[in-house]
Parts: sequence; structure tokens; C-alpha cells
Amino acid sequence: MTELSFECTGVRADRYAAAPTLLFRLRLTASEATRVHAIALRCQIRIEPARRGYRADEAEALSDLFGERARWGSTLHPLQFAQVSQVVPGFTGETEVDLAVPCGYDLEVAAGRYFRALHDGEVPLLLLFSGTVFAGAGGFQVQPVSWDKEAAVRMPVAVWQEMTEAHFPGCGWLRLPNETLDALLAYRSRHALPSWQAAVESLLASAGDSRPATPDARLLRGAARARTAGERTAP
Repeated sequence: MTELSFECTGVRADRYAAAPTLLFRLRLTASEATRVHAIALRCQIRIEPARRGYRADEAEALSDLFGERARWGSTLHPLQFAQVSQVVPGFTGETEVDLAVPCGYDLEVAAGRYFRALHDGEVPLLLLFSGTVFAGAGGFQVQPVSWDKEAAVRMPVAVWQEMTEAHFPGCGWLRLPNETLDALLAYRSRHALPSWQAAVESLLASAGDSRPATPDARLLRGAARARTAGERTAP
């Protein structure tokens, strides 16, 4: 059997993709320089939140996912992030490929809320591999990717911020039921408010939250980067 090893050498945002996408750079090595014709690769990506520390404001934002900080010893479990498939072209010995991972920005998804709560540092991720290998010097043999193949990587939080800000510069995204949207639209019309933001700020003010809405500095930086994007993707 062809023995494969996997290593993730880095993660970057694909700023020119049609939708938010992360690119995981994978290095695949076949034992004894074996000829590999192709790999039908599957990868499951998990967040391992217990493998990093958290500031007080981050811990507060994560309370809806993991509860009070005093309980984190029993609640800080891995989170499912993504599951993707990709065909790796043929190679002999070693090759590197980009694993494209489409991402959403839905704050109702646990992974989305987790990333949103972080301000800096790194996100510990674990990549779990499976799939089918087509290898052999003459003809080919079909064999599975061993289920114990995995690779750990620590993705900078700034990479996630760059990706989301390139597609949603200076703003966020919320999903609401049609009934709630209709009620919000009726409220906006009754009060002749010029925008959805004005409607939400008016509701917050009437609820007693008089704090002004200040844009996040990192979102402003992302908006500036998005306006100047024009060059081709680096190889």
C-alpha cells in the first residue's frame, strides 16, 4: 500500500473568489517516492477551542456557545467547521495543493459565532483526511486513505477577518424570519427612517441602549483593502 503523509503549511484568504473562501496549503508526501496517479480526497475541518486562551471580552462573547467560563473545562468541545472534497492531480514523491474551503458568515452557525467573537491570536484547527488513492508504477492500484491521517494548523484570526471584510466590508449579516422583517419594515415606514441601520438604532435607543454605533476599526481597514483590490492573486 502507498503510505501518505499530510501537512498543512498555511492558510490564506482567497480575496478574489466569488464567495468567502479560505485556501489551505497542503503538502502530500508518498512513501518511497511512489507514483500517485490521483487522489479523491475528503477533508473534515474542526475547530479545537480548548487549544488557545481567551481575553475577557472574547470569553463573554462565547458564553452562548460554551456557557460561563467556570464551566469551560467540560463544555469547550471541538466545533465542526467544514467538510470538503477535492481531486489531487498525479505526482511522484511529493506535491502541494490548495484546498479551497467555502465559508459562510451566518452568525447562527456555531463556527461563525466563534470566529466573530475572536479579536486576535490564532484559531487551532484540525484537518481529518479520508478518500481514495489511485497509485502504482504500472497500471494502478485503488486503496483508501488511512483514517488516522490528520494535520493540525493554527490559522491567524486576521486571515478570517480579511476574508469576511473583502466580501462584507464594514458590515455584518443577520437572518430574520419574514414576519420579523415585515414588522421591522412597518416600523421603519411609520417612523420615516431612511435606512435599516436607522431603524435598528431607533429600536435600540427606545430599549434604553443609548450607546452610539461605532464601526469596528478592523472592518474599516477591510473596506479600504476591498476598494484597492485590483492585482492578480499571488501564486
